[in-house]
Amino acid sequence: MHPAMKGFLPRTLHPGLQILVLLALISAGFCVGYAVIFAWAKLGFGLSAPEAIAVLANPTAYPQAWGLLMMAQGVVLFCAGTGGGLLLASALGYGWAEYFSPRRLGAGWWLLAAAVLIVVILPFMSTLIAWNAGVHFPAALHDFEVWARASEDKAAVLTKFLTRFSSAGRFWVGVLVIAVVPAVAEELVFRGVIQKNLVRWFSPHLGVWLGAAIFSAIHFQFFGFVPRFVLGLVLGYLYLWSGNILVSMAAHFTQNAFQLLILYLAQRGQFGWGFDPDSNDALPWTLVLPSLLLSAGLLYFLYQRMTAPAAPTAMLTLSREGVVERGIDT
Repeated sequence: MHPAMKGFLPRTLHPGLQILVLLALISAGFCVGYAVIFAWAKLGFGLSAPEAIAVLANPTAYPQAWGLLMMAQGVVLFCAGTGGGLLLASALGYGWAEYFSPRRLGAGWWLLAAAVLIVVILPFMSTLIAWNAGVHFPAALHDFEVWARASEDKAAVLTKFLTRFSSAGRFWVGVLVIAVVPAVAEELVFRGVIQKNLVRWFSPHLGVWLGAAIFSAIHFQFFGFVPRFVLGLVLGYLYLWSGNILVSMAAHFTQNAFQLLILYLAQRGQFGWGFDPDSNDALPWTLVLPSLLLSAGLLYFLYQRMTAPAAPTAMLTLSREGVVERGIDT
């Protein structure tokens, strides 16, 4: 056993208070991130803070907007999410691996299997995307529905602007900012801290479901809530079963990177059969049904392998911490 690190917060801090501390650290991270962006805008583009804000608010009107906006997306999320999560673990006196990965990675193929699962489940997810995109709110919420759709249409325009890859260089920048950074930052926050503490606070299953709901809601995309919620469940259970944040990170990265790759290939005309990656239409049932069955089988297979005892000198327990590895004295 390694001696406990000294943090300025007690390890016994209530799970709800840990989440509140995380939110404070995320807020501080946002401030640091935007300070970096404004400094970069001044040094790299000669833009004052008000001018940089104008570029970020209306990127299609400025030639330097793509680079500045991409950097803003990556730096702010990294500072807020990754910084907030890691600082919380340190403040509690934990090593980062100890806090976010209480169990050693059972096998390298776990990461590959998590990535394969995410690709296999995509056709099934397309049905959820199509259904959720066409949902209508009750008449009493008509004004809210109009506002929500207008907000998501505006966000879609921004997304298309950022993912317009005119070169291979831009594509790899997109992979870094849209796939790598979110996979690390969002998993540390939503699975590594929020889900972990909700599991401690309530129960393993309720913690995963509440964590998935928060993960989906925080994106403020009401017409994509259900598919993102299901994705959050998959990521949440992968983390709960494996006890290692690298597993859910691998799945999250694959989700984003695979979609970026398909989009990039489509923009280069590699899909001659007319596939439209921007469409919300469901894929054919000939793909959806096998996707559902294979995904269920993979999930069950991973559950069995990840929760099985790894060695006779260790014991795995499923507790309010998730799956953890506890040594057995010999």
